[in-house]
Amino acid sequence: MSMRMTLTAIGLVMALGAAGCAPQQDLAASAAMAAAEPMAQVAGRIDNFRLVSAEGRAHELYRLKDAPAIVVVMHAAGSADTVKAAAALEALRAQFAPKGVEFMMVNSNPHDTREMILADAQKNHITVPVLQDNLQLVGGQIGASRVGQAFVIEPKTMKIVYSGPLAAEPIAALVAGQAVTTASLPVDAQSISFPGRTPEAKAGFAKISYTNTIAPMLEQKCVACHQEGGIAPFAFDNYERVKQFSGMIREAVRTDRMPPWDPDPFVAKFKDDKSLSGEQIQTLVAWVEAGAPRGEGADPLASVHHVAAEWPLGKPDLIVDIPKYTIPATGYVDYQYPTVANPLKEGKWLKAATAKVSQRQGVHHILSGVIPEGATQKGMQAWGGAVGGYTVGMESTVAPKGIGSWVPAGGEFGYQMHYTPFGKEAVSAEQIGLYFYKDGEMPDLIMREMPLVDQFIEIPANDGNHEEIAYFLFPKDAILHTAVVHAHYRGTYSKLEIMDPTGKRETILNVPFYDFNWQRMYEFEKPIEIKAGSKVIATYIYDNSKRNAPARHARRQPGRESPDG
Repeated sequence: MSMRMTLTAIGLVMALGAAGCAPQQDLAASAAMAAAEPMAQVAGRIDNFRLVSAEGRAHELYRLKDAPAIVVVMHAAGSADTVKAAAALEALRAQFAPKGVEFMMVNSNPHDTREMILADAQKNHITVPVLQDNLQLVGGQIGASRVGQAFVIEPKTMKIVYSGPLAAEPIAALVAGQAVTTASLPVDAQSISFPGRTPEAKAGFAKISYTNTIAPMLEQKCVACHQEGGIAPFAFDNYERVKQFSGMIREAVRTDRMPPWDPDPFVAKFKDDKSLSGEQIQTLVAWVEAGAPRGEGADPLASVHHVAAEWPLGKPDLIVDIPKYTIPATGYVDYQYPTVANPLKEGKWLKAATAKVSQRQGVHHILSGVIPEGATQKGMQAWGGAVGGYTVGMESTVAPKGIGSWVPAGGEFGYQMHYTPFGKEAVSAEQIGLYFYKDGEMPDLIMREMPLVDQFIEIPANDGNHEEIAYFLFPKDAILHTAVVHAHYRGTYSKLEIMDPTGKRETILNVPFYDFNWQRMYEFEKPIEIKAGSKVIATYIYDNSKRNAPARHARRQPGRESPDG
């Protein structure tokens, strides 16, 4: 595990569940109950989703496909019906969780904050995840209507085989491999409002303008990657292409895979936020579900020929060619440490860098540092400040305004190259573009990077929730500007906290689902002042279970992954 932080200095700082039965309604008696309002039609199956729990952890439905049954129960903070459902749910969990059944609650009330949901879960002794569905994408899709309404799901097909009050019979039937005899029953409980279900709302969805709403949204948030020569596998260059991939767009947005931006918006705000807003997500999903209508007007995506720039930050002041390396088709490649003579005749202040990677499948990361002229010590210990780098999903690094790092003349640039074979031999030729302050200019503050690393971790086999914690104690006052989260395929969650000298802790970065394929530098919207004696604490969760498909895949292909860190 590692966490990299960018800081500036103040003064002379481093510039830095016993089987049991709850009081459940008898199914026959429940069938006789009449709801106060008509219940929505329940969907035939549940679509994949990824939602964040009240504790800030992400949960994806399709990761549970190996369970014999999945039970989803609707939640509302402060509702008496939640109290009743919680007691029944916990009893059923105690009875069926040992048999592999998965339980969760979903809160589709936009007015319930995460704090309210967490407090309600603690008050009612709810031990299953309570997931926040504030955009109503999940509850709306499955046809939820009532607090406490349960949905029993057959995981292999994701069919909803039962909807109604919590009851043991449909769960037991799935566990035993038998058919569920009663598919649906009314629920006599508090209603949940879904404004998007009204005929007026649906008519409005069909009128969402591709020209004025959808295409500009894609251009703003997606085209930077989805363009000719971009890193995405296809370009959004006209309506027909967007329509073709509309189902995939819906899936990617519902599972929070796209746009690739991992920080939890409920915890902190960052500059250059690449995520969609809640309103944009609802609009995009509603447009797709309405059939992705073309409507009238020009096609903005077709009117401009978007082509990825060779150098996204513009022409570099200096381009460094890293020596070529032939990546074998299979096996494991030790870290390579090539060096390049520093061509600078005089020192300069560095403000940005971009990596141009020729073999994205085969390059895991690039680290760099200045090796001073005359240095006798070998290895990374002799390196000075970084001169560019690369991790998957982060090609460019730009220092905050008014901040830079000094690159002296002479010596060498050293690189740590991590190559991973990907099934065929390939010659990798990388370049680093450097951008300096103009002659006569200099930054107001000096940038330093502080790696927060735990190099001695051991993840037990089949552990899907292994925690590791590392911290750094600040000896002087400092200002924190950016943070980078880094783990490998087994990393699934990360959190960064500050504990001040009084012991008060504050979460400043929460990553509900860590995605190895998209590692970015997050610049805080407002830099964070850190007092001397404070600790910055990094928490990571690793999944070494069979449910973690990327890690399982890596184990089958030696050389595809280094040990997690």
